[in-house]
Amino acid sequence: MPRLFVNVLALCIPVTASLAPAASATEGIADKYPHSVLYNKPVQVSAHVYSAIGATAPPTYENAGHNNNLSFIVTGDGVIVVNSGANVALSRALHDEIKAVTDQPVKLVINENGQGHAMLGNKYWTDQGIDVLAHVDAAHEFEDSAFQAVEGMKRYARENGEDTEAALPTITFEDSYVIDMGDLHIEALHLGPAHSPGDISVWIAQEGVVIAGDIAFHERMPPIFSDTCTSCWMETWETRFEPLGATYVIPGHGHPTTMDVVRAGTYGYLAYLRDKIGAHIEDGGSLDDAYYVDQSPYANLDTFEELATKNAGVVYTEMEFE
Repeated sequence: MPRLFVNVLALCIPVTASLAPAASATEGIADKYPHSVLYNKPVQVSAHVYSAIGATAPPTYENAGHNNNLSFIVTGDGVIVVNSGANVALSRALHDEIKAVTDQPVKLVINENGQGHAMLGNKYWTDQGIDVLAHVDAAHEFEDSAFQAVEGMKRYARENGEDTEAALPTITFEDSYVIDMGDLHIEALHLGPAHSPGDISVWIAQEGVVIAGDIAFHERMPPIFSDTCTSCWMETWETRFEPLGATYVIPGHGHPTTMDVVRAGTYGYLAYLRDKIGAHIEDGGSLDDAYYVDQSPYANLDTFEELATKNAGVVYTEMEFE
């Protein structure tokens, strides 16, 4: 079994069928690393993988938009960064942390999807001549929404977002992108439809670690968008993601944990909500009432208040004519 450097089982939430209250929820904690714009100092997850765990709350001035996980892989012949962050200030701060760990240069940045907190820091890296890799659909998604993403970020980030401009990925792929660097064989994988267009996971088989991206959640409620296919997400999970056999999972949001925990928090939630909405539709229920189906077993999750009713409405619209 790969050696794990942080006590992942101590970090993870014991999600069960009843979803016990979360011990490490971060909704009300402004910042846990006050010497940096990063919300958390990076922790070493395995021999070569580090991650700065973001807040599981929405982006705010206090967390500078660091509400997702910013990871990096020290390969022995260079560093690969996973997610550039919501602004250049976060990219710069992450780079400072990388330099404190190794003198190996950053050689590649990977964007796990097309959302602002994955891509808005890209320009920090491209200005240094470093390539940025993303799925082709994520690149298109970001290109379509970049202006709004930058302006929205600047409103909450204020001075932390001042020098941020959108920069598109320089390399795109469709199914997989293989990187052999230093001591590691790394695969960037588009496993299928999940939470947003172009979601990818970074698989380091030698260490049993998957940097899952937003296919996997456990400490915060998964967001379901108008273009999310929840049944497709579940199929991707069953046929492609879980069969990777990862020992440890770094989700898009929340602490590193195990596959069983993220299955309960993601696949379990999707199955539960689809069952509730399906029964509501069978009983002749309307969209107006669908917003209020019982999601109380998941009320402990961060962003429940922001997302639960929205998710229910989206799933109703998805399932109404299935």
